[in-house]
Amino acid sequence: MRTPIDDFVRAYAERGDARLHMPGHKGQGETERYDITEIDGADSLYEASGIIAESEANASVLFGAQTLFSTEGSSQCIRAMLYLAALHAKAQGRPLRILAGRNAHKTFLSAAALLDAEVEWLLPPKGESYLSCSLTVGEAEAAIDTFAPTALYLTTPDYLGNRINIASIAQICRRKGVLLLVDNAHGADLKFLPQSLPPVDLGADLCCDSAHKTLPTLTGGAYLHLSERLPNTLRERAKEAMALFGSTSPSYLILASLDRTNRYLAGDYPSRLADFCHRLASLKEELAKHGYFLVGNEPLKLTIAPKSYGYDGPALAAELRARGIVPEFYDPDHLVLMLTPECDTERLRRALYAIPRRIPIQARPPRMPDRPLRSMSLRQAILSPAEYVPIADAVGRTVAALTVGCPPAVPIVALGETVTEEHLPVFAYYGITHLRVV
Repeated sequence: MRTPIDDFVRAYAERGDARLHMPGHKGQGETERYDITEIDGADSLYEASGIIAESEANASVLFGAQTLFSTEGSSQCIRAMLYLAALHAKAQGRPLRILAGRNAHKTFLSAAALLDAEVEWLLPPKGESYLSCSLTVGEAEAAIDTFAPTALYLTTPDYLGNRINIASIAQICRRKGVLLLVDNAHGADLKFLPQSLPPVDLGADLCCDSAHKTLPTLTGGAYLHLSERLPNTLRERAKEAMALFGSTSPSYLILASLDRTNRYLAGDYPSRLADFCHRLASLKEELAKHGYFLVGNEPLKLTIAPKSYGYDGPALAAELRARGIVPEFYDPDHLVLMLTPECDTERLRRALYAIPRRIPIQARPPRMPDRPLRSMSLRQAILSPAEYVPIADAVGRTVAALTVGCPPAVPIVALGETVTEEHLPVFAYYGITHLRVV
C-alpha cells in the first residue's frame, strides 16, 4: 500500500531546500527535518484533495468506513461526533439531548458543555468500578424510551478492557431513530481480529479510535469513522466538524505516522494479531491458575484486580516497575497492562510469577452515591466563576471544572453536579484532595 504522506515528507527532507516557511526550526534536527507545514504538494488536512485525501481513502478501505484522520487524538473526534449530533438535533427541531454511559472520558463533558448539550446518565451497576458501565439491551431500550435522546454515547472497550454488546444496542438505536456514538479509543485493533468487532461494523453511526493506543502510531494519531448508515447531511459536514475543534497546524509527523500505519495494517498485521491474541489468552489462563484475578474481555488488555493476590494497584505497579515492567494505569483496585504484538509476553509472565503472593486484602471501595445531584447545566458550570478548594470544603458546592487527570480521565462528580458527604470517602479512596467549584 502506498504511503503518500510519508513519501512526500521524506522526499522533501532529502532535497534540503531552504525552508522559508513554518516551522521555525527550519528542519534542523533529526526529527525536525520531517516536520513540515502545508507547503505546495503537502495537501491540507481539513480541505484534503491530494496526498492526505489518498491516505485517508486507504484507511477507509482498511477500516470499512469513511475514515478521517485526527492529529489531536480521539478527543478531537469526540468533539466532532457531538457537533454532528447537535446538527442532527437542530435539523429535527429538537434540543441536543445525549444519553451517555457514566464512564465517559472528560472530553465528552467538555464538548457537551461547549455545545450546551443536555446529558442524561446511564449509571454502572452497584459494585462496579466508576471506570465501567455495563449495559444490557433492555436497559438501553428503557433509557431511550424514557429520555428520548438525539444520541446514545457509549465507551467500549472501557479503560479496564470491558466491552459492551454494541450489535444488539445498535439495533435498538436504529429502530428508535437514535444516533449511536461510540468512544472506541482503546479498540483500534478490533477491526483486524479474526472476528471483526469494531463499533461501525456492529452498527454504530460514528466512532473514534486512538491509533496511538493499540497501533504503532505516534501519540495524537486517531481516526473518526463514519458509518454508511450515517445521514448524508452529517457525512458531508464531518470534515467541518473536525476542523471546528482541530488546530489549523496539524502535525505532519503524526499524519506521516498514520500514513505508515496504513501499510502496517495492510501487511501481515491481522495474522500476527491473531497469533498474539492466542498467546495472550494462554498467558491470561496461566495467570488465573497462578492466583491472579483478571477482569475485562478486550483482547489486548491484561487487567488485574490485585487485592486477592495481596496487593493494591500501586503496590503491584511498584513490584512490576522493580522488574522492568511499566504499567499503563493503576488505582487501588486495578492494574492495567496494554499489550500489542510487539510486546514480550514471556518477560511479563516471568515478572508476574516472581511477585510473591500475600494475604488477600479485604478492603473494598466505598459505595458511590445512588444518583448524581445536578444543580446546573454543564455549560453554566464551566462558565461560572470558580475557586479551587479542599474536598471537605466542597460539600454542597457545584463542580465547575474537569479537574481529573488522564489516565483515567473519568470524573467521579461531573460538571454541574453537587458534591455531597457521600462523596468524601470516595474522593479519599482515590486520592483526590481538591476540586474546582462554583
